[in-house]
Amino acid sequence: MRFEKCPHRPGVALWNQRIERVANRAIRALDLAAEISHLGGRKANYDDYRYEFIGGPGETLRRKHYDRSLRLLWKSEEHAPHLGFRDCSDGERELLDMATRALTPAEKKARNRLAKPEFKALLDREYTTREKQAIVNILSAIGHGEAYAWLVSAELLGEVKSTGARAALTMQVMEEAKHFVVLRELLQAFDVPIPRQSAWEYMFLEGVAKAPGLEKFFGMNVAVEGIALSLFGMMSHLPGLEVLRLFHLDESRHTGLPMNYFREFPMSAWQRHNPRARLRRFRLILPALAIIPYLEEDLAELGIDAFEFGGSVLKKISLLAERAGFFLPVPRAQLLELINAGFNAYCTATRDGHEFRTFTTAETTRGRREQAVEREIFGVA
Repeated sequence: MRFEKCPHRPGVALWNQRIERVANRAIRALDLAAEISHLGGRKANYDDYRYEFIGGPGETLRRKHYDRSLRLLWKSEEHAPHLGFRDCSDGERELLDMATRALTPAEKKARNRLAKPEFKALLDREYTTREKQAIVNILSAIGHGEAYAWLVSAELLGEVKSTGARAALTMQVMEEAKHFVVLRELLQAFDVPIPRQSAWEYMFLEGVAKAPGLEKFFGMNVAVEGIALSLFGMMSHLPGLEVLRLFHLDESRHTGLPMNYFREFPMSAWQRHNPRARLRRFRLILPALAIIPYLEEDLAELGIDAFEFGGSVLKKISLLAERAGFFLPVPRAQLLELINAGFNAYCTATRDGHEFRTFTTAETTRGRREQAVEREIFGVA
């Protein structure tokens, strides 16, 4: 794979890394002190340094229960067709023996390739070591996010009304579990170090985990899943990463869940417009803005302009938030103008000869299928 590298200043990337390290030590020290004092602290029982939950990987339990349960998951459409369920895939309808398999053929094929030497040889052939590290650095940001998505979607089960909503959230919990374990194994196959959460990811995801009640919908299904949708859509065309197309399809459903839920169980006008809630939502996504310059060097290595990606993501997140009724302190159009002005100010200070650009009109999703999915969600090209 040949990438047309984006120009950037290495010195700027170095300063971003130094600032992040200082912030990371400070934030984690404060959370540890709060935990020791029984005044709060980190909520998630997740070890991002090891890329696993507290207690270790538990591979034996996963294989005996998680993997087997998915293999043996029966489908109502096959066994009780008179009830009207439509829970089989096209492949499962064509082949009877596929009815007992929870993973699609593409997922199973991709997952089986991970253990094969041929897959690692493909990665070595397609990417330099630096490019592999860039891919892992970028995808690990959302890989850690999948751990939080797993935890938060499980918590949301206790917040929603109706059997249908709980069924939808239950499926999201299962899909987040699959995303975490499959993406973790995929990244390990690159044979480069998997970084911890950055300070900005830590602040962002902990804020989502601590959000009250249905505000978790905004933090997780709008903000985190909006970023995930954009990342998977941007990288699923790369060699060896084709399985991300399936992640992208899952995330498209997750981002639509709040809007569909609130159609049946609307938020009150106060919940939508409460100034305190609007400010809290804005403060929640602020750390995510810092992730953009932090990943600039890695994105540039893959030929991606970090601020085009950031503009594309924020355009989508702000639209999802507005449609679901999660209003922010300023109207969407004004917010995008402010974000665009901020991005241009940063680029003027850090890029030689920078000229003003409208980053919030950029589109970084690649692949026809992924673009078609997003046209259906957002109504954009």
